[in-house]
Amino acid sequence: MRIGLLTSGGDCPGLNAVIRSTVLHGVKSYGDEFLGLRGGWRGLIEADYTELTRHDVRGIAREGGTILGTSRTHPYNHPGGGPEGIARQMKRHGIDAVIAIGGEGTLAGAKRLADDGLPIVGVPKTIDNDLKATDYTFGFDTAISIATDAMDRLRTTGESHHRCMVAEVMGRHVGWIALHSGMAAGAHAILIPEQKVDVDQICEWVDQVHSRGRSPLVVVAEGFIPEGAEEALAAKGQEADGRPRLGGIGEFITAQIEERTGVETRNTTLGHIQRGGNPTGYDRVLATRFGMKALDLAHEAAWGHMASLRGTEIVKVDLSEAIDGLKEVPAERYEEAKILFGR
Repeated sequence: MRIGLLTSGGDCPGLNAVIRSTVLHGVKSYGDEFLGLRGGWRGLIEADYTELTRHDVRGIAREGGTILGTSRTHPYNHPGGGPEGIARQMKRHGIDAVIAIGGEGTLAGAKRLADDGLPIVGVPKTIDNDLKATDYTFGFDTAISIATDAMDRLRTTGESHHRCMVAEVMGRHVGWIALHSGMAAGAHAILIPEQKVDVDQICEWVDQVHSRGRSPLVVVAEGFIPEGAEEALAAKGQEADGRPRLGGIGEFITAQIEERTGVETRNTTLGHIQRGGNPTGYDRVLATRFGMKALDLAHEAAWGHMASLRGTEIVKVDLSEAIDGLKEVPAERYEEAKILFGR
């Protein structure tokens, strides 16, 4: 088979490990040929590609980002896109199948194209861990490790100055990064999009910790909406695709804590640091296994399906399961963490 690989949407540690394992497995096990499609769906639509050999993927599993580049190009809205246009390009360049590596938006596009008759399978990726139908996505563990390390550093400077430290992490709609990194760092309050919390309650947690001579650490996801507010803060305008560019909730919480408690408070926004750098060992292994499974799915002609982690096994699931809403933090998981807040 001649297979096209693309990475679409936000970048993520582990993408290169998927590319590597797919190419190596295909070449060694099936005698496949591979094309790397540059810039996500755009590369497929515009036939912007590069040949991928064993030599091209040597040693890339440890590297962050993606050697193919990425974009948020929509496979149906881009000029020349849609099933007919993409099918023509695939036929013209001898592409027998496409493996699309991406998050909810990418996989929704892959599902739609597969339903329209194109030979496409998927690989789930997102640092937010918000995709259904898989227990974990690669990139999440790396983001947690980076955020936890940053919070450990914030706590040392906070304790030196007897300050409250606020750490804003990624999480537009779900709070998995905030929950896991906050618990790992021993945060005294964790604020996530799924749970509205009154500012007075946040300040009470801070006061409880500060009164014991400790320096409070508050972790807040960028999409957190305080009790009484209607929507997440988006002080930085809009993304190119029209979505609000979230940011500013950490500064808001910082100002409220300092004003209401009198405790000196500082804010740090981790931002894209969470996306960058080399993937953890866990993410490299998970991404490698996903890539190998996706290649097998292509040879099974399991179009419209993706690789998924269930327990410790990599299995096949229908893409419709993955894009059926977001995987939110369950209320019981937040209540579990909440036991450790304040006091």
